Amino acid sequence: MAPTSTPQTPFGRVLTAMVTPFTADGALDLDGAQQLAAHLVDAGNDGLVVNGTTGESPTTSDAEKAQLVRAVVEAVGDRAFVVAGAGTNDTHHSLELARAAQAAGAHGLLAVTPYYSKPPQEGLFRHFSAIADATDLPVMLYDIPGRSGVPINTETMVRLAEHPRIVANKDAKGDLGRASWAIARSGLAWYSGDDMLNLPLLSVGAVGFVSVVGHVVTPELRALLEAHVTGDVTKAKEIHQKLLPVFTGMFRTQGVITTKAALSLQGLPGGPLRLPLVDLSPEETDQLKVDLAAGGVHL
Repeated sequence: MAPTSTPQTPFGRVLTAMVTPFTADGALDLDGAQQLAAHLVDAGNDGLVVNGTTGESPTTSDAEKAQLVRAVVEAVGDRAFVVAGAGTNDTHHSLELARAAQAAGAHGLLAVTPYYSKPPQEGLFRHFSAIADATDLPVMLYDIPGRSGVPINTETMVRLAEHPRIVANKDAKGDLGRASWAIARSGLAWYSGDDMLNLPLLSVGAVGFVSVVGHVVTPELRALLEAHVTGDVTKAKEIHQKLLPVFTGMFRTQGVITTKAALSLQGLPGGPLRLPLVDLSPEETDQLKVDLAAGGVHL
């Protein structure tokens, strides 16, 4: 049974986009995934996103994706929302992933903008609508034009928000002006998908975060959020500024790479990466340690 949601916070407030742990030989580590999921929820996450980009979704099979959802739901599904990435640049494949995620027990779906093929806005509208029609699960859109090549325009957001199961957007557009208009006009629950902009997005109407740095600083993210919600803007700003070295350090290279390195330094499950991603070099690992320490993360 999923935690209780509200229209304002359909997936909770603090979610970590979880890595997919692998064993030393590169196989899916379901025990590690359950251990990591429990650790993250214990730290203060009320939701987890699995099978997203940070979960190395381009290099996991459909069967592995379903196994991972099932394992994480079994571990924490009674106390945290488990949102499954189901978006690809192939609408038919996305529908298959969405149905498999529902069958595996996911509480919601994350649907990224189709990447590489650069569809027009009407194509985006039909793609996301088809995913929302495919299951009974609530859907979070994922707008990340820096990776997908195209933005979800505000007019398209407004049209998609009319669908009863499209309830939220993960914003990694990096444009506070466009976010402001889209929040005001669409009524979607807005989640920051760019850790550096967590606080600014809250200030224009976001309700929470889908975070990568949540792997290492969930309590601080929750404290920032609660300070903002209760009107203590000075405290929220202080936490934001304290975390700046973490935000910077975790994205000096691809976020999955640094996250798995940080988890390894903390003795938590993560394991190796699948090509084309590669481990941090020793020099990069030393820099990550410096960045995390500067942000108050003790390894």
